[in-house]
Amino acid sequence: MNRASLMGGDDAAKRWPRVGVGVLIVNEGKVLIGKRKGSHGAGQYALPGGKLEWRETWEQCARREILEETAIELTGDVTYAYTCEAVIDENNHWITVFMRADVPADTTAVNTEPDKCEGWEWMKWGDDEVPTPRFLPLDIILKDAGPNKFEP
Repeated sequence: MNRASLMGGDDAAKRWPRVGVGVLIVNEGKVLIGKRKGSHGAGQYALPGGKLEWRETWEQCARREILEETAIELTGDVTYAYTCEAVIDENNHWITVFMRADVPADTTAVNTEPDKCEGWEWMKWGDDEVPTPRFLPLDIILKDAGPNKFEP
């Protein structure tokens, strides 16, 4: 059996997983979560974040994406939290690196990309707390990491 047939055909041999960065923005024990729209995972709750760009570090990506999506400038530490793999659909295979950033209590998120997100909300963290349906990487971190691993 050749490599292409093992991976699902000739087209699969030309594709590879992509890297995304999701950010746990923690504010007084809650995490910022929004509902996706306009792309894969539309209608599902997800953390802010996005695609890692060429030669960008995870931290740089986290800071850039958060500023672009929420108008929050992360001025404090942004640290590694967790990594997962998610095959979201036939065309979306992602490795998601989760980063964590704590923000001051008076931090407000602005929905700067209304074509991509219905809005942002501070939610309690936990499998029983975050509503469904959830974007697969968020669901994975909630279930795999357990309720206390990233307790804000």
